[in-house]
Amino acid sequence: MLHFPGYKIFRKIYESDRSLVYRGVRSTDSQHVIFKILKQEYPTPAALARHKQEYDIIRSLNHPGVIRAYSLEQYDRTLAIVLEDFGGESLKSLMHSRPFTLSESLSFAIQIADILGDIHSANIIHKDINPANIVFNPSTNQLKIIDFGIASVFAPDKLTEQPTLKHPHILEGTLAYISPEQTGRMNRSLDYRTDYYSLGATLYEMLTRQLPFETRVVP
Repeated sequence: MLHFPGYKIFRKIYESDRSLVYRGVRSTDSQHVIFKILKQEYPTPAALARHKQEYDIIRSLNHPGVIRAYSLEQYDRTLAIVLEDFGGESLKSLMHSRPFTLSESLSFAIQIADILGDIHSANIIHKDINPANIVFNPSTNQLKIIDFGIASVFAPDKLTEQPTLKHPHILEGTLAYISPEQTGRMNRSLDYRTDYYSLGATLYEMLTRQLPFETRVVP
């Protein structure tokens, strides 16, 4: 279990190839928080820079539809992002407990599209929109986008990126939801529309409880 001075950690709530996420509370004011730390015991300088960039992106957005970042703190040999905990659950988790109605699904989609529009206006592409990265609190009706770990920032006059060909096991983003151009297997530059493709795949899953394309990585 994570031991962090000034905080009480309750439990681990998520684990990926790159990061660990914990739920806890700040001792000074009993503020509920989320910790996101790099999984590697000895993270590379590039991994640390990417983690710091995620924190900087979230702080720069300061948007009600984006999870808030309170601080970036040193933890052993790595960094921890301290985030708000507004009591929500991911759409992925909520979908497993009950089906969404058409009205609910369209309401979520409209809210997410509005938030993405503001994110893109800030010259940021999320690049990993999927039900696990959209969090909703049914009690307060708050919906927020999380996890800017692979997001890209661009100059105002160039909101595009030329993706490079990658091995299928190290693709950036969640394969079932990313656009064809984001895989690096098309001669097409990547722009903000990749997030709307991912939103479309997310809405399809909300409505049908299955993915538009079943994915399988072939060795």
